[in-house]
Amino acid sequence: MPKSKARKKAVYTPPKTSQQVKISPRWLAPVMVASWIIGILWISIYYVAPDAPLIGSLQNWNLLIGFAFIIFGVVLSTRWR
Repeated sequence: MPKSKARKKAVYTPPKTSQQVKISPRWLAPVMVASWIIGILWISIYYVAPDAPLIGSLQNWNLLIGFAFIIFGVVLSTRWR
């Protein structure tokens, strides 16, 4: 029976690198969740009580403010490890 050919090259092994685990800052998660909650509450208060003192004068800008808080929370969530 014929003998199989021996491998001439060594098997590739990737170089060992020291990977450090990135840790999120302690403030990131609470600020992220608070931003979502503030955004949702801002929009819901605008729809429930549109004549509230601060909210009534802003009219439709309230939607932009609420969504800005929500989007800020989403942007922070991309940084969370």
